[in-house]
Amino acid sequence: MGWLKSLFGGRDRTAALPLYDAVIARARAEHWYLAGAVPDTLDGRFDMVAAVLAMVQLRLERDEDGAAPSAMLTERFVDDMDAQVRQIGFGDMVVGKHVGRMMGMLGGRLGAYREGIAEGTLDAALVRNLYRGEAPSPEAVAHVRRELLSLHAALDQTSIPELMEGRLP
Repeated sequence: MGWLKSLFGGRDRTAALPLYDAVIARARAEHWYLAGAVPDTLDGRFDMVAAVLAMVQLRLERDEDGAAPSAMLTERFVDDMDAQVRQIGFGDMVVGKHVGRMMGMLGGRLGAYREGIAEGTLDAALVRNLYRGEAPSPEAVAHVRRELLSLHAALDQTSIPELMEGRLP
């Protein structure tokens, strides 16, 4: 068994669990769904998790020590999505396909949010990815933009060890 662990890097698959749990808790905060008008649906909750997770991943990629934590966090996301898809009732034959699609969606959102932040205009990425093209009121979009950008800025002041302990700002 030791050779198998060394073959696959021997990473502790639970190391990122506190951070992942903090991402999920942040994404489930009521204000996203009330003031932010994010649809309180399975898709809406996934989209909000992806948005918060993207902010954390963007923080990790800006740090030379962030690669391993980023990989572990992504592995937790995959494990969670696999479990969620199975819980919904999908069989083994299609779970991988659905999880792969979710990973693609996360990657697309990560790129869109990275680009939107760099250009100083996150609204188009939010409408496309968080609201799936159906723009809510300008106030709702402004709420989500403000909260995500605030999280993005605060994450820069948070160390990787603090993040790995699940301490999101």
